[in-house]
Amino acid sequence: MKLLTRIAFSLFFFIILSESNFLAKAQNTTIPVNVGVILDFDAWSGKMGLSCINMALADFYASNSNYKTRLVLNSRDSKSDVVGAAAAALDLIKNVEVQAIIGPRSSMQANFVIDLGDKAHVPIISFSATSSSLTSLRSPYFFRVAQNDSSQVKAISAIIQAFGWREVVPIYIDNEYGQGIIPFLIDALQDVDVRVPYRSVIPTSPLDDQIGQELYKLKTMQTRVFIVHMLTDLSSRLFTKAKEFGLMSEGYVWIMTSGMTNSIDLMESSVRDSMQGVLGVRTYIPRTTELENFTIRWKTKFQQHNPTILNAELNVIGLWAYDATLALADIVEKVGTTNFNFEKRTNSSNLTDLETIKVSQNGPKLRKALWGTRFRGLAGEFRLDNGQLQSSTFQIINVNGNGERVIAFWTPENGLVRKLNSTNTSSYSTSKKNLGPIIWPGDSSSVPKGWEIPTSGKKLRIGVPVKDGFSEFVKVTHDPSTNTTQVTGYSIDVFNTVMEALPYAVSYEFIPFAKPNGESADTYDEMVYQVYLGNFDAVAGDTTIIANRTNFVDFTLPYTESGSKNAWVFLKPLTLDLWITSGCFFVFIGFVVWVLEHQINEEFRGPPLHEIGTSLWFSFSTLIFAQRETVVSNLTRFVVIIWGFVVLILTQSYTASLASLLTVQQLQPTLTDVNQLIKSGEYVGYEEGSYVLGILKEMKFDETKLKAFKSPEECDELLLRGSANGGIAAAIDDIPCMKLLLEKYCSKYTMVESIYKTNGLGFVFPKGSPLVSDVSRAILNVIEGEKMKKIERAWLGEQTNCQNSNSRVSYGSLSLKSFWGLFLIAGIGSLLALIISISTFLHKERGQIFIRFNSESSIWSRIRHILIIFDKKDLSALTFRKTAHQEKSDTESVHVIGVSDASPNNNYPPSPSSFLVSMEPHSAFSDSGTPPREYCHPNPNGHTFQLAQAIKLIDHPNQGPRIPEIAHANC
Repeated sequence: MKLLTRIAFSLFFFIILSESNFLAKAQNTTIPVNVGVILDFDAWSGKMGLSCINMALADFYASNSNYKTRLVLNSRDSKSDVVGAAAAALDLIKNVEVQAIIGPRSSMQANFVIDLGDKAHVPIISFSATSSSLTSLRSPYFFRVAQNDSSQVKAISAIIQAFGWREVVPIYIDNEYGQGIIPFLIDALQDVDVRVPYRSVIPTSPLDDQIGQELYKLKTMQTRVFIVHMLTDLSSRLFTKAKEFGLMSEGYVWIMTSGMTNSIDLMESSVRDSMQGVLGVRTYIPRTTELENFTIRWKTKFQQHNPTILNAELNVIGLWAYDATLALADIVEKVGTTNFNFEKRTNSSNLTDLETIKVSQNGPKLRKALWGTRFRGLAGEFRLDNGQLQSSTFQIINVNGNGERVIAFWTPENGLVRKLNSTNTSSYSTSKKNLGPIIWPGDSSSVPKGWEIPTSGKKLRIGVPVKDGFSEFVKVTHDPSTNTTQVTGYSIDVFNTVMEALPYAVSYEFIPFAKPNGESADTYDEMVYQVYLGNFDAVAGDTTIIANRTNFVDFTLPYTESGSKNAWVFLKPLTLDLWITSGCFFVFIGFVVWVLEHQINEEFRGPPLHEIGTSLWFSFSTLIFAQRETVVSNLTRFVVIIWGFVVLILTQSYTASLASLLTVQQLQPTLTDVNQLIKSGEYVGYEEGSYVLGILKEMKFDETKLKAFKSPEECDELLLRGSANGGIAAAIDDIPCMKLLLEKYCSKYTMVESIYKTNGLGFVFPKGSPLVSDVSRAILNVIEGEKMKKIERAWLGEQTNCQNSNSRVSYGSLSLKSFWGLFLIAGIGSLLALIISISTFLHKERGQIFIRFNSESSIWSRIRHILIIFDKKDLSALTFRKTAHQEKSDTESVHVIGVSDASPNNNYPPSPSSFLVSMEPHSAFSDSGTPPREYCHPNPNGHTFQLAQAIKLIDHPNQGPRIPEIAHANC
């Protein structure tokens, strides 16, 4: 009995040992797969990333214990060095022959490692290199399990647009990480009409003095909106210094990119105190139960391995590391264990270590598998498109107190929204109503306007013209006893009133544009140019808004009227005969195309109304080159090519002419007898220093026949003398100056309005100045109120007399005379194609056409018979033969051709605004008794002046735009 017991016990023990050996052998059947990890072990992101990678592998194989493969981590410390990262990658690929590399941490390190991976066909999976300059287009073996920096620029521009800021200054680190986002950021800002007047570049390892110098430069600029893009350690120093320099006070706006905002919890409390009121763009991570459980486990495990680090916080970088590791472990198992070998390259010279790198045989399979990986990770949806993680929802946060508040979300589909998954998300929004309450720098709740007058301790230097006459606009008086200068006048009062109407105070002083002796320094053009040179911060005076000046400066809205608007001005560029001819040709071309295509093209067949609509649509759609119907006949193509050329010329000419009518930032000559002034050698007057002198020279006036006048009195004297007695026959000037002349000499002169007008008088500011928009709005408020009327009455008088209500204006419209050659070519070509087509039809169908005709058949019956034959399909045509063949093979193809074109803009030079002519009792421009006549002289730009005959005096309007006028002397 004892023997049997021992035998049974021995057998049981043998079975237990056998099962243990079997399980041990089963466990030993797993296949290790070498994977490299390159991180900065001393950096916080490196510690967190490595911890998340290890936890990801533990979690993955715990839930997939039956998998045959096991990732074996081969970790290397890059020591925060680009060369160290490259050396680590070279060692892992060449000596360890890893199948993939996770890392490195920074974009600068990844730049070279990506090239190594591409050379060895080893996937490089980075969860923290976010620079936009790194892209999978460079290498198919680079995978970014992180958001591309460029994905947030639209969210930043939406914030800028929501508050209406017009200028921003990016502040970024001078390396690949900082520079990579700038082109995308500039493009996004330009899309919302925001300028970047300056780029603040911070060195990679700056001294505190270098940061201070750059901040001081920013403080002296007008722009107060800054976008910061740099690493956390450098941004901490920047914000600390910014607070010291007073750049975190009220009126400033600071916006952080996601690189800093995602790691804001890592910043020290002293740094966060310096960042109060800062806005930030942060990657949105959905809160889930899995994420909360993992965060708790991670904190416990991380504290065990890093007991010296207290209050560790997990951020999105760690989650991306976790998801990247899960994805790699999964695809390694799916790809299989067939071939983990590396093979030597062909044609290798073995001269350097790089040339001896072998090529992974499993790399292409891993790359393909990674591109198709989809799953729900801790950081959200894991999906790699073109090697990039597709996740584009951002939170907009506001740093306040010891934490930050989420004030909005941004999505590509809906823009700024207060809450995700809200019902009102039908369209893209950039409204600040969708943002929560914001505490701005300086503990302010008022939205900063985005710019300030520079804090350099000096007032704005406002240039004013110095002139002897027309002092009603600007008068500069110098008091030698007190050595002070007083500036008064209509333009000055308007400027002062407008500046007082601004919602903020602006300190300024008037600086006369004069020589040391008090005389005018130069012309108005030169004075305006001083703003471009930076000698003046603005110009206030009777400065006319003309096109060539806008190349250097910006003008406000005019503070004088620029003329009434015509709702039918779009018809003005073309004369009536050209409109009618163009319309008839559109119909004619549509008819020709229908005749040529009707028998052979299904798109030009159908019910009569459909055929008419299609033909007209095809013809008129050539205006914007949007015709969708495919033409089949070569004759049709010939006609369409010719007609397309005609339409192109017409639309270009129409656009240019209409632009000149609408913009009119220069004067256009429209007086019909200017040519007579030139031919007869009459003397013509102009205001000294005015831009009109340049216009007269362009019109080929003899410079010796041009005389300058300084005041209305001098102009009157010259007109009274007449051209033959050392005076002038006509005077050209702006409307306000002519109004002053008529105010004093109403019984002597009259004024004829020109249709081509300048935009009036405006104030001058530097290009891109944020003051322009605010001053323009203030001008609108002032000119609509009673203050403007009081200023006008005080300086320009009531002007209730001598109003000219009968003056007529004519535009130099384009006529048929200029285009009859084009229409002739189009008409001949179309008729030729039509004749060929009809002749071919009659010849081809002659058997059917004449078979039923006899001597008793009427002409109408014969025509009707021909039309019936013409209405039938030509089944012998290539189109229907193809259709029959396609229907037979049950296939169908559709070809769409799209054409687009754009017309360039055209600019025109300025033209003068007023014309004064002295008149004797029975003569015009001379002492002879010759009755007045009208003459026409085109200027080099193809425009003319128009002058009405001075038969009797007529009244003049109280107000008027700055437009060309002629005054005639009367007795």
